[in-house]
Formats: sequence, structure tokens, C-alpha cells
Amino acid sequence: MTVEVHSLGCRLNISESETLRGLLRGAEDLVVVNSCAVTAEAVRQTRQAIRRARKERPEARLIVTGCAAEVERAMLSAMPEVDGLVPNTAKLDPRAWNVPVAPALPERRAYTRGFVQVQNGCDHACTFCVIPQGRGPSRSRNVAEVLHDVAVHLDAGVNEVVLTGVDLTSWGGDLDGAPRLGALCEAILTRFPALPRLRLSSIDGAEVDDALFELLAGEARVMPHVHLSLQHGHDLILKRMKRRHNRADAVDLVSALRARRPDIAIGADLIAGFPTEDAEAHAANLSIIKALQVVHGHVFPYSQRPGTPAARMPQVDAATIKARAAELRTKIAEVRANWLTGLIGQPLSVLAERGAKGHAPNFAPVRLPGDVQPGTLIRVMPARVVEGILES
Repeated sequence: MTVEVHSLGCRLNISESETLRGLLRGAEDLVVVNSCAVTAEAVRQTRQAIRRARKERPEARLIVTGCAAEVERAMLSAMPEVDGLVPNTAKLDPRAWNVPVAPALPERRAYTRGFVQVQNGCDHACTFCVIPQGRGPSRSRNVAEVLHDVAVHLDAGVNEVVLTGVDLTSWGGDLDGAPRLGALCEAILTRFPALPRLRLSSIDGAEVDDALFELLAGEARVMPHVHLSLQHGHDLILKRMKRRHNRADAVDLVSALRARRPDIAIGADLIAGFPTEDAEAHAANLSIIKALQVVHGHVFPYSQRPGTPAARMPQVDAATIKARAAELRTKIAEVRANWLTGLIGQPLSVLAERGAKGHAPNFAPVRLPGDVQPGTLIRVMPARVVEGILES
């Protein structure tokens, strides 16, 4: 059998896994687990994926890369299923895999959207996070490299490009002239006028520049979908997290965007049970969901990560963390259900995906007829919501 790549975690890992498939095309009997270490649960899932891959491919060479290969190097090296580790910072370098040095292009497979990595690493020091340990400092790809990758995806037939990065909105800070992410988006839209949809992965609201704001607020080809790396709704907890925004900053940004583009959908990452979080702080975390109308929520029960300052703070007990995470998810589900109901009767342009489903520009899920070709754009008038999915 040939190469097989298993991807865990973020959209950046998905993008890198596509590149790895192209880089390792032709390799024999190789399994790669592109791991995640953002939480203890992500590490558990990485170990589970390794064991499952070994069971399914007992004779293959099994290599682990990704963030867990950095943060949990000793533990993964000791697993009998693992044949070797490739450092996260070297995983897209052909020399790390002993393959011919050639452009590392994404494998051209049947897929609906193209993920383009524009940035890697992070220069910040959030007290809960190990990602800088796994990814290193922030590094930006130059405009020419990004435009080249966008062109590859468009040649493969995608109708939507998603820009990804560990700290996406920090793009450009290490390049000559320190351009901002808004300038990169403008360059993409100008170079590829036929690109129907440009979407951003998670962004830091504190780093949204004026040009990026204008695109999010008024450019039809930039999707009305903003996913904020918010983390919490209480100012003292945000300070202890060492985030660079407060609650009012997030509310002001979303209000300004919504005033210009009322259909914009807001997503957010939220951590439940951060150390020192009391009932008042949890209530603020719950209330930010309604204040921002968060309809795409990623809730993370706080997880102690090795070597982080938060691991040394007074901890919230596990049962409370679990209960608070459940409350956050319930509140998001309520806001999301109302939002989906409000989309009934509104015409939506949907990007078809496999499994007779797709997503609208605001990333609302839509069920489609089974004969719609994945990757095509189709106009839909939803008439109902069934099990959290719009249907016509």
C-alpha cells in the first residue's frame, strides 16, 4: 500500500496533511499521523489514532509528526507502535522524509475547498497554551508563495479557499514592510477575480487591521463568517490568560461588523473552567455567547498542559469544568437554533460537499439533493431545520 496521512486538530493541520500527501506521493507502505496537542484530550486522540493505524497497517512504517510530536516527544517515542518522529517544523521539508526535493504541492484529490497555509507558529504567550512549544515562533509565507498555492487549488477546481495559520492575523509581521493580513486578502482577490469564495479560519480580534475589517464588512467574496479566538467572556480571566483583548473589545468589533454586514455569522473558541474561574466568571462566559450571538462555538474544557503558567494556578475541579462546558454548549446550541430558524426562506448560495450536504457563506449547514456534484455552488431556499441542518 502507499502513503496514508491521518490528520488531527486544526485546519492548519488539515492543510499541511494535504501537502504531505502530495510530498509523499509514491512512498511505499508509510503511515503518517499528523498529531495535535492543544488539550490532553487531543493527545489522547493522537495515541488512539496511532494504535488504530498500527492495527490497520501492521507492516507499514508509522511516523508521527505535528504538535504532539514536539510537546509529548518522550511519551510518543516510547509507544511500541511508533517507528519514528518527524519534528513539526520539518514536516514539510522533503529531506525529513528522504524524498526528492520538489515543490510541496497539495495532492489533487476530489475536495470542495482548498486550505492555504499563510502563517505558522506564534509569538504570544497565552498562559494555557502549548502551541508555541509545538509550532515555534511566528513565520509568515510571502505573498508570492500564497498566490501560488491559491492558483494550485483553483486549478484543481475548488470554489472556496480558506486561509489558515496558527495565529492567522499576525501574518506579515516578520516580512519586509510588515504588511497586514488585509493586504494579503486584497492581493488574493485582485490576482484571482474569478475566485468565488475566500474564507478565514480562526482570527484574533485584537489583530484585525483596517483593510481586513473593510473586507469582512463589505466584500461579497469574503465570507460573512468570523471565528474569533475569544477564549473567555470575563475580563479578569482574559487577563490571567494573557489575552490581548477584553470583553468590550470583542463586543465592539462584532457590533461594528454587524452594523455593516448584518448577515455575518460569529464563531468563537471558549474555554470552560480556566483556573480561578468562579461562578461570576462562568456567568460572564455564558453571557458573551448571547452578547455576540455566537452560532459557531468551539468549547474546550480547560486542560492542564505541561510547562504552562496556568497549570500552576489554582485549578477548578474536573466535575465543575465538565458541567460548565456542557452549559456553554447548551447556550450556543440555543443561539444557533434561533439563527438557523431565521435563515428559513432566505436564498443561500451553498458549496456542495460529499454526503449530500454543504455550507452557506455564513457556514450554515444545508442538506442537498444526493445528485449534486461536490464542489459546485448551488442556490438553495431553505424551508425547514431538521436536526440542526437547513433543508429545502
